[in-house]
Amino acid sequence: MPIKINDDLPARQILEDEHIFVMTQKRALTQDIRPLKIVILNLMPTKIETETQILRCLSNTPLQIEIDLMQTSTYTSRHTSEEHMLAFYKTFDEIRGHRYDGMIITGAPVEMMDFEDVEYWDELCQIMEWSREHVHSTFHICWGAQAGLYYHYGIGKHVLPEKISGIFSHRMLNPKSRLFRGLDEVFYVPHSRHTTVYEEDILKVPELKIMAVSDEAVVYLVSNESGSQFFVMGHSEYDADTLKKEYFRDLQKGMEPKIPKHYFPDDDPGKTPRLTWRSHGMLIYSNWLNYFVYQTTPYEL
Repeated sequence: MPIKINDDLPARQILEDEHIFVMTQKRALTQDIRPLKIVILNLMPTKIETETQILRCLSNTPLQIEIDLMQTSTYTSRHTSEEHMLAFYKTFDEIRGHRYDGMIITGAPVEMMDFEDVEYWDELCQIMEWSREHVHSTFHICWGAQAGLYYHYGIGKHVLPEKISGIFSHRMLNPKSRLFRGLDEVFYVPHSRHTTVYEEDILKVPELKIMAVSDEAVVYLVSNESGSQFFVMGHSEYDADTLKKEYFRDLQKGMEPKIPKHYFPDDDPGKTPRLTWRSHGMLIYSNWLNYFVYQTTPYEL
């Protein structure tokens, strides 16, 4: 989908260099259609990198998408310039009167904390409650998925004995779902997390269904019956070098991280990782947009 974004957003040049159709405000005004309105609640510290990754996955189908970037007002990002946040991000108070076709809630590096101890938890709960009536379908990622399952369905997260980090193979439990249209029977997804949700806890909630799993990374994708909520435990939007950056960052901190599994050729951090999950990531996002947002959202939001 051509993505309508602010002309000066840093992601624009990166995406255009990759031949991804990014539409400026000026060109969008000449198209007599209603764009899909998507809001991205970006909780990641690396705001610009995460923006670019998600916008890439939303790109290149025939519809126009209008993006709003949202931040929490109860927490100020320390890793992204104030100028960038003021120029491109809105707070919940600024958008709470709006309605959206879709919403994406990213992960956040707070998974070892209890949900209630997260500085912006109360505000996030307000946003997730607001999404029930103001968003047609919401796509939750990693910690955002765990937070959504906890808030909406009371499903807790559990600390793993060892961090899940690497590229893992997955299989579909519901291969006829439109969300998986075009996917191979086995597909690969990056994971990077210290916590998980238990399959048995999800199965206790009749409204939820587990859509895809991994032998090593366990539950990957969960949805509710209506398709208005998706909970994705991995990071199909990651770049080829994202896990590499995380690994060397943790090394520099003296954390002694384990080498991400199935990632570096021959498990050698000196070798360049291979990108084996890009097509899956593109399909998951485009299928969500097409079948669970565009084809079912009302014209008048």
